[in-house]
Amino acid sequence: MRIPKLCLFTFAIIILVLAGCGPKPEKRKLNEVIPVKVAKVELKELDQYIDYVGNIKAQDEAQVYPKVSGKIIEKIKQDGNPVNKGEVIIYIDRDEVGLKFQKAPVESPLSGVVGRVYVDIGENVDPQTPVALVVNMDKVKIDLDIPENYLPKVSLAQQAIVSVDAYPDQEYQGSVTKISPVLDLASRTAPIEITIDNPGHLLSSGMFAKVKLIFQKRKDVLVILKEAIIGKELEPHVFIIKDNKAYLKKITLGIRQGPYYEVKEGLEAGDYVVIMGQQRLSEGTEVKTEE
Repeated sequence: MRIPKLCLFTFAIIILVLAGCGPKPEKRKLNEVIPVKVAKVELKELDQYIDYVGNIKAQDEAQVYPKVSGKIIEKIKQDGNPVNKGEVIIYIDRDEVGLKFQKAPVESPLSGVVGRVYVDIGENVDPQTPVALVVNMDKVKIDLDIPENYLPKVSLAQQAIVSVDAYPDQEYQGSVTKISPVLDLASRTAPIEITIDNPGHLLSSGMFAKVKLIFQKRKDVLVILKEAIIGKELEPHVFIIKDNKAYLKKITLGIRQGPYYEVKEGLEAGDYVVIMGQQRLSEGTEVKTEE
């Protein structure tokens, strides 16, 4: 059955009317004011540093070996006990034929803490058997391998900031105490040692540590928050606010510390830059700011 042309025309008109009554895509209103969050460009002190990780060790530690062979008959010290240099840790029953029974002492070679006693009563030991570990935890150290291109920036007494997972809200001050004059030919690195005061012995040997080795402290550096930066790393830009309008500005960045970037060119202290809402902005957009 054929449909009359008049009916087809009427049907097409209805479709067009219904389509016109549907929701229209949202358009930005003319002279619309865009809300944005801004931050002031400030002068701060920034540290130039590199990050490393390493393991904490006692500054002084020694494996303890007996001078004679025999059987362990008495343990004087336990793990964690303080010990003075020359103090007895364990006694051995000497098993040499023809000797009158006499307890042979095994003494600590340094003052500190007994980190570990490796043997139990009844075990046989000889002069090649380690029986205990003694550590001095008043100071601890971290050994790092520094690439040769950084070595000219490293010096004795240079500051380092150390943190550990056990105390995430606490930082410890350390300093460079040794720098090797010889590089490893395979890795092209030189070993250095960082020493940290350890009052209360909170830092333990074997802890995993994060280290910031500080090369330079710079005062009165012009900085912005990283949230303000848009564009590629080689061509960073920010939106600055003047007379309640947003303007795109090219900048040159320097060093970074945490959320702050140094601004070498393009901004002045006291400028306001947008840190939230940039995606809706264009050159000259009128804005409502919240600091």
